[in-house]
Amino acid sequence: MATADHDPDAAPLADAGLFGLPTTPDEARLVIVPVPWDATTSYRPGTHRGPEAIRIASHQLDLFDPDLGEPWRAGIAMLDIPDEVLRWNAEARSDAERIIEVGGRINGDRALEASLARVNEAGARLNRHVYEHVDRYMRAGKLVGVLGGDHSVPFGAIARMAESHPSFAVLHVDAHSDLREAYEGFEWSHASIMFNVVRKITNVEKLVQVGIRDFAKGEVDFVHASQGRVRVHYDAELAERGFAGESWRDICDSIVRDLPQRVYVSFDIDGLDPKLCPSTGTPVPGGLSFQQAVHLLKRLVESGRTIIGFDLNEVVPGPDGDEWDANVGARMLYKLCGWALASQR
Repeated sequence: MATADHDPDAAPLADAGLFGLPTTPDEARLVIVPVPWDATTSYRPGTHRGPEAIRIASHQLDLFDPDLGEPWRAGIAMLDIPDEVLRWNAEARSDAERIIEVGGRINGDRALEASLARVNEAGARLNRHVYEHVDRYMRAGKLVGVLGGDHSVPFGAIARMAESHPSFAVLHVDAHSDLREAYEGFEWSHASIMFNVVRKITNVEKLVQVGIRDFAKGEVDFVHASQGRVRVHYDAELAERGFAGESWRDICDSIVRDLPQRVYVSFDIDGLDPKLCPSTGTPVPGGLSFQQAVHLLKRLVESGRTIIGFDLNEVVPGPDGDEWDANVGARMLYKLCGWALASQR
């Protein structure tokens, strides 16, 4: 069945695609690359189950959006969950747990050194995998999003964006700065994704972070040393501005002013209030409401800026089949898809 013939009000079949849509990747305007990976997760693992949980939960969404109408009609499709990545993740996770148990303090232990080397190579292999899949669909003229998995997964996607866009910014919504260098020795750690982006992808003109509320002194020093290339809107500062009477709309507009014309959105679900994502790997009190996050995307697009790609990460299905986290994740993913598509006009 073609996308145009789809009835969004009908109940989808259990094996239907993302959002219950019949669209194939070749037909779609927007392709989602699922990356079931959480090898270096340092607190609570489980994000490798996020993409499939979100696909299932997405069948419960009503697809009419009050701001965007029917973005699904442009064609949205998610690739199949890759078995090879699940296998790589299980192997790397086994090695990583040995390192995590000692807090990354290897102290010359040859067995641990070998485990660390294997995890770092697995992370590099994953980067190539993500790069190649994003590259394939970008070459076909598609808009591409990445669905993790932990927050290490979008590096390959951002690197590929840099080949098509000589200058762009990353808008990063998160509870954490993710600016640690090789956290616990893992070069491609989820806690190092933005460090790697800033250090290794020179086309990223600016990194603008929103909702940050858990960070190390070294990360603050990294921001100061960036001479403005990294701009942080800390959660406490956003709250203080609201307490002083500034509207969220005006706050969003001030954030958007930090951004150039082309923007890649990197969204960690723990950037939201943890009541919306209680099972995520590293929840932190505070954060954005769902509507605050959506309004930020809305103001970004209404400013005339273009979303060149995006990722959503760190969604963990709850224990005993609880689908609340996946439900919220699916709805945020649909908003990201919708506003990204709208920005192309």
